[in-house]
Amino acid sequence: MDPAGVRRYLVALQDRIVAELGRLDGRPFRADAWERERDGKPGGGGGITRVIEQGNVFERGGVAFSHVSGDALPPSASASRPEIAGRSWEAMGVSLVLHPKNPYVPTVHLNVRFFVAQKDGAEPVWWFGGGMDLTPYYGFEKDAARFHGECRDALAPFGAEYHPRFKKWCDEYFYLRHRGEPRGVGGIFFDDFHERDFDFSFALMQSVGDHFLPAYAPIVERRRDTPYGQRERDFQAYRRGRYVEFNLVWDRGTLFGLQSGGRTESILMSMPPVAHWRYDWKPEPGSPEARLYEHFLVARDWA
Repeated sequence: MDPAGVRRYLVALQDRIVAELGRLDGRPFRADAWERERDGKPGGGGGITRVIEQGNVFERGGVAFSHVSGDALPPSASASRPEIAGRSWEAMGVSLVLHPKNPYVPTVHLNVRFFVAQKDGAEPVWWFGGGMDLTPYYGFEKDAARFHGECRDALAPFGAEYHPRFKKWCDEYFYLRHRGEPRGVGGIFFDDFHERDFDFSFALMQSVGDHFLPAYAPIVERRRDTPYGQRERDFQAYRRGRYVEFNLVWDRGTLFGLQSGGRTESILMSMPPVAHWRYDWKPEPGSPEARLYEHFLVARDWA
């Protein structure tokens, strides 16, 4: 097991992604370094959050690296894994959410992370997790196929079973149960991943991180100059409301971050700058907005 090697990879991944996103946008990300507080004092790690707001392409986006630790986990984190209760722990990862300005450019999410809990005289308990998923407002089959194809390619070297398994997991996880609808067109998702050995599991997580830019950057370049008007912006804000609902109601990472003493601003960087709610609104039949629901917000084998 090599937590230091995982950290080096994650720091370098954040740098690579921010450099490419800055190139796409034409504006730099600002950096916010932070320390976690324990009992009102700095301690237990920290991180660096790289943020862009009101950019040329990204209305709001953040790419965060965090590495935090503690003596005991909150009850919500150990309820389903009693073997880690009372152990010291470390959690590190890179997480990003990008909310583009143009409604024809989809929102995207990526997370890759590592967790280890240790106790004297016992084997460490560790796992990797992560994935990426795409949330369009106006769907394009070419974009969905591109994104899912890169997800498939990221997992292919490790075994044919992983892509269908992690795609299904993504479809089921990023689902607003209270609405009965998916958040977007999905991608891949995995958690508690501890298979074969550390090197195999780490390599799989790295491959997911490395395939993010090839999956998303070409879609941004393809759609960023598509003309749009107020109608498209209104629908984008409405669908962003669904994004907010998922992150605050269902997302495990948001809950863990807030309960474990992470930096609130960094945890909530996933929130869009503008979101609208309309009471029992339905899209007009035959409209591009209705097509999103009928053709894209359904589980499909896009790759």
